[in-house]
Amino acid sequence: MEWQAYEREHAQTLRRLGAECAVLLKRNGDFPLDAPGDIALFGSGARQTVKGGTGSGEVNSRYFVTVEEGLERAGFTVTSKYWLETYDMLRSAARRDFMQTLRDKARRERKLAPLEYMGVVMPEPEYRIPLYGDGDTAIYVLSRISGEGSDREAVKGDILLTDTEIRDILELREKYRRFLLVLNVGGVVDLSPVMAVENILLLSQLGMETGNILADLLLGKAYPSGKLAATWAAWEDYPRIGDFGGRDETRYREGVYVGYRFFDSVGKAPLFPFGYGLGYTDFAVKPGRVSRAGETVTVTARVRNTGAFPGKETVQLYASAPGETIDRPFQELVAFSKTPELRPGETAELTLRFSIRDLAFYDQEESAWTLEKGRYLLRLGTDSRDTRAVGALRLNKDAVTLQCRPCCGKPDFIDWSPERREREKPGLLPTLGFRRKKIGKERVYYRRDEPVDPLVLELSDEELCLMGVGAFEEKSGPLNVIGDAGRTVAGAAGETTRALRDKGVPALVMADGPAGLRLSREYTVDEKGAHPLGASLPESMAELLPAPIAWLMGKLSGKKPEGPIHTQYASAIPIGTALAQSWNLDLAETCGDLVGDEMERFGVHLWLAPALNLQRDIRCGRNFEYFSEDPLISGKLAAALTRGVQRHPGCGVTIKHFAANNQERNRYGSNSQISERALRELYLRGFGICVRESAPLALMSSYNLLNGVHTSQRRDLLQHILRYEFGYGGLIMTDWVIPGMSGRGKYGGPDRGAVAAAGGDLFMPGSKADQKALLKALKRKKLTRQQLRINATRVLHTARLLTEERTEAGEKE
Repeated sequence: MEWQAYEREHAQTLRRLGAECAVLLKRNGDFPLDAPGDIALFGSGARQTVKGGTGSGEVNSRYFVTVEEGLERAGFTVTSKYWLETYDMLRSAARRDFMQTLRDKARRERKLAPLEYMGVVMPEPEYRIPLYGDGDTAIYVLSRISGEGSDREAVKGDILLTDTEIRDILELREKYRRFLLVLNVGGVVDLSPVMAVENILLLSQLGMETGNILADLLLGKAYPSGKLAATWAAWEDYPRIGDFGGRDETRYREGVYVGYRFFDSVGKAPLFPFGYGLGYTDFAVKPGRVSRAGETVTVTARVRNTGAFPGKETVQLYASAPGETIDRPFQELVAFSKTPELRPGETAELTLRFSIRDLAFYDQEESAWTLEKGRYLLRLGTDSRDTRAVGALRLNKDAVTLQCRPCCGKPDFIDWSPERREREKPGLLPTLGFRRKKIGKERVYYRRDEPVDPLVLELSDEELCLMGVGAFEEKSGPLNVIGDAGRTVAGAAGETTRALRDKGVPALVMADGPAGLRLSREYTVDEKGAHPLGASLPESMAELLPAPIAWLMGKLSGKKPEGPIHTQYASAIPIGTALAQSWNLDLAETCGDLVGDEMERFGVHLWLAPALNLQRDIRCGRNFEYFSEDPLISGKLAAALTRGVQRHPGCGVTIKHFAANNQERNRYGSNSQISERALRELYLRGFGICVRESAPLALMSSYNLLNGVHTSQRRDLLQHILRYEFGYGGLIMTDWVIPGMSGRGKYGGPDRGAVAAAGGDLFMPGSKADQKALLKALKRKKLTRQQLRINATRVLHTARLLTEERTEAGEKE
């Protein structure tokens, strides 16, 4: 079918922006190339390139450009076809065997394989294929995939390199005059065995234009200017302080020492530090003035391109707290700024700002955000291991900046803290003085009158409970709840109830994310709604279906459709980690604008994204969706995406997963034990930044428990912190609770009535059983009618806002 104008425009935008998300880790000047020519191409990602992770991140775009295709389109002649074709056959056989093993295991254990093994990664196989290929330039594309439902493992072929990969990479380095190792990965891979390679590019997973973007980078039509948003280290150097992957209990014993906060505080050097990244050119950064206006601190820096190529540089500002009252990380990111494109010899002046309130720690004993007295060093640099003191702040007395109340329970341990490092004693520095009495103390009002819409007052108990769950069919099969519960838009993840439209309650349509909209490419429409053509399950789940079910679904999807065929080709944007590597808020906002445009076109109201959980451990299967190990980057990027989406009439985002969703194993019933300090300083902070800076219209709670209670049932989390402290005014929904999967293990699944009582407005994706559970809770007085009305009002107001905006925009056109 012929391309539409928006598709071409969006493809051009993503190709232009994608290069800025790539990170050049090592270089010796061999790249970029002067012109296309013969190129020997090897590696798992050369032809089997990965555009993004599995699960909710699987976008059904019209097309996807692999590395091989991108190079050939750019005029290169790939001379290693024998290797590529042989590898394809070996990998396909290994994949068939791996999937069959999982299906057989599920059958023996009487489990449904697509649910039990969703996101399971097949480790890269070992093999021996001759490294044939003409030319003096070779590229090895190392690829890894991960996804929703399963975590990564520190085994060969996943986090670790296989013997084959190490051997081939090092042989190619010796064999070819120019060699580039390209990383088509969504998370950290231990590169310690191949650090002798002189040219390494973290391409990442950049959506449907991935192959074209690499070709542009190789030819110098674009340049990498990304910086790492996570610390890359050898596997053995990551801390083992806290738990990861436990079935029932996960103890975050490391406290606030996550990522670079750990490495910098203990003085351990990683392979590539947080914030690190090279370009084709070089820069000189000269610190400027340190000044203040009220509580806002400003640091300037002059950046000059001293190399021979154009490029962009990111300057990062860190702060080192006194650390006398309580242990504090060696330094924490407080601001960052990226230059525009600088030609050789050009300069730019950057301004980095933050509030002194951002330097407070959370005092668990006093339930307050507190600034300790003493000197705070301001450190400027281009990564966390390359900073130097450029100024200081001095506070005369301890100051409470925000008085809170204890929330979210306590873990059964005390947070780990490192041995105190000797702090440097720099010479004379520009120092700004702050007096406690000049720093205002804020107080949160935890009791507020919440309005109830007059229309809601007229609804019966049954109707109120309908509004509290997602839309469902009275006779719906099990696949209704697996990311395809929509009826208005084909392939949508879910909707709010359609049963009350005659009473003035509009319905909202939700589409999964976060790497673009996950919808059906083709569909038909009849009086019952929109119907997807082809498989409705994500590919990563469909291949796990038992043979009889796969055959039946194939027959059903292969039936000749009745009526005209409609299309909705969504764009696959870079994964969250790649967007964060750009360190460019304008770029993220542009991607949000692109998604918002497609939401308008296809009739979607809420995008179930962005995801901004922290990358606590490199083994988390969904790290590719998340932005960073740092909450400032996470919150800022999420806010930028939100602004881009919500500038479109009738479009809103759903920030997720609130909170502490940092592993996939037993994600429905894993209890995250976290101290309130670590919770507030790290795992909630990004959400607070996003809420305050962009007012997202919806939020999704997480599956896991938090200190013994499901997050969706924690009123202190959803009301006291989210609504009262952060000032959130949108609707709250649960993640998609799938029957049969949410009641396992020690804790079981969330209680529908308790979710509503905690202020959870929508239980998703919705079923008749969910509605009955709310009615039962109401009858047993575990849920008040007033709370149910408040919840319904939030759903109603959000639905009105978005549907009316969409209608008004259509009328203006």
